[in-house]
Amino acid sequence: MIKVLIVDDSAFIRKVIKDILEIDKEIEVVGLARNGKEALEKIPILNPDVITLDIEMPVMDGIETLREIVNKYKIPVIMLSSLTTEGADLTLKALEIGAVDFVQKPKNVFNVSSEIKQDLLIEKIKIVSKSNLKIDDKISGGKAIYKRELKISKTKYDKESFDAIVAIGTSTGGPRALQQVIPKIPKDINAAIVIVQHMPPGFTKSLANRLDTLSHIKVKEGEDGEKLMRGCCYIAPGDFHMSVIQKNRDYIVRLDKNPPISGLRPAADILMESVSKLNNINKLGIILTGMGSDGAKGIVEMKKANSYIIAEDEKSCIVFGMPKSAINTGSVDLVLPLDKIGDEIINRVGV
Repeated sequence: MIKVLIVDDSAFIRKVIKDILEIDKEIEVVGLARNGKEALEKIPILNPDVITLDIEMPVMDGIETLREIVNKYKIPVIMLSSLTTEGADLTLKALEIGAVDFVQKPKNVFNVSSEIKQDLLIEKIKIVSKSNLKIDDKISGGKAIYKRELKISKTKYDKESFDAIVAIGTSTGGPRALQQVIPKIPKDINAAIVIVQHMPPGFTKSLANRLDTLSHIKVKEGEDGEKLMRGCCYIAPGDFHMSVIQKNRDYIVRLDKNPPISGLRPAADILMESVSKLNNINKLGIILTGMGSDGAKGIVEMKKANSYIIAEDEKSCIVFGMPKSAINTGSVDLVLPLDKIGDEIINRVGV
C-alpha cells in the first residue's frame, strides 16, 4: 500500500485529490494538511511514501516546505502547479530543489475533478513511490557499464555549420538531469542539440529560459521553420511534436499537432526518428531519466542510421523507465552515470 499525504490550502482540492487517489486500491491517503507547517508536523507521525504539495499556501508555502522535506526526509514529492508563468517558474524551482514531478492545477477550481487526469496522477504516485532519491548531485567516479566505439568523422566548419546533432529524450527527473548535462557543453561545441522533455505548454519555456541562464550555449524553445545553429539547444514546446528535416545543407525545426504518441506530445520517438533520417551529419541519441518507454523506438531507428546511443544508468536515474526500455532494445552503445554524460557528448562530437 502506498501511503500519501496531501498538502493544499484548499479543502475542496484536498477532497478531490483524495477521492481520485482512493479509486486505486494500492493507494491510501493517510493524511491531509492545509499548509507546509502542518505538513511538517504530520510527516514523522504519518510516515507517508509520497507527498503531493501545493506551491502557493499561507503560513508556509510549498517551496519552503519542500526545502525542509528534502533536507530531513527521503520522501518523493509531487508538486501541484498553476498554469501561470509564475507558476511554471516556481515549478521549475521546485524540481531543482528536489521535487520528483508535478501535476497541473486547473484554472477553474470547480473543474479540478475533470481537468486533473486521474489515471496520470495515479500513475505518477505509483512511479515516484519507487523513485531513486539517494542521488548526490556531484556523483563522481562513475564508470561506463559497457561501451562500444564509434568514430565521429570531422569536416571543416565555420561558425554556423556543425558536424553532429545530439537528440535527447527525458521525462520524470529530466529538468534536474538536464541541469547536469547542458551547462557542461562549451559554446564552441561542434553540434546542435535537440531535446524532448515531457512537459505541458509554458513549463518548457520556463525550462529553456532557466537552462539558458546556466549554460554556455544558447538554449531556447524550438520554433517551426528555424534553422539549427551550431552551439544552440532547442527544446520541444509543450503540446507540440518537434522533428528535424533537411533542406539542402540546412537542418530545420518542424513543429506539429499530430496525435499524441502513447499520450505524449511532444514525444522523443518522433524527434529521434526524424533525426535518424538526416544525411551528412553525425548523430548522437541520449535517453535520460523518465517514466515510460518513450525514445526506445526512436533510438532503434537512430542506431539503424549509424548513430551512437547513450543511456543514463539506473543508479543516477530518478526513474529508470525510459533508459531501461532503451537498453532493452539492444541499441544502446554506452550506459553512463548522469555526471559523465556531458563529458561524453564533448568527447563524441568535439569542439
